[in-house]
Amino acid sequence: MSLHADALALLDGWSAPGAEQEALRERYVAHLRARPDGLERSCRPDHVTASTLVLDGAGERVLLTLHAKARQWFQLGGHCEAGDTTLAGAALREATEESGIAGLVVDPQPVHLSEHAVPFCGGPLPDGRPVHHLDVRFLALAPAGAAHAVSEESVDVAWWPVDALPNPDLAELVALGLARVRPGQSTTSPGGGSSRAAADQPSR
Repeated sequence: MSLHADALALLDGWSAPGAEQEALRERYVAHLRARPDGLERSCRPDHVTASTLVLDGAGERVLLTLHAKARQWFQLGGHCEAGDTTLAGAALREATEESGIAGLVVDPQPVHLSEHAVPFCGGPLPDGRPVHHLDVRFLALAPAGAAHAVSEESVDVAWWPVDALPNPDLAELVALGLARVRPGQSTTSPGGGSSRAAADQPSR
């Protein structure tokens, strides 16, 4: 099965956690049905990317990267590459490359979707519109005692408490990830209050 076929089958069968996520799921599926190149960096104005929310085994900390271009803390992720055969595999590859952690265990089902404009992804379109990433977020658990490293794409990589996130736009993603790790837990944002989508998170 090709990467495109895997992504389409995965998203076509995914049960979205809520109406907004379902609308995005339908948007992604329509994009992939219309664009055989829909996961390639060259696909404009939109292309699918893959990222990973890395939690520790206790679900108390999240591993984030300080993005070199955006200068904000985000989950690990980026563009799909020619050697990727599954979307979850692309997310795992990016997470491993950017964290330096071997042995990450990725849930093969997405945990969250986010469509966002990325001004630095190849520059704006001829009409001035930015390129959009259709990011598919997965969840991974880090092995106990795993040591991380800083990649060329990051300024820093660090563990953050799930209730003290450096970027509030990560709240919904983290809440949904914690609900997977701790079944039955509410998907309200860590620290209380309603969660908001990470609408401006640029996966690379």
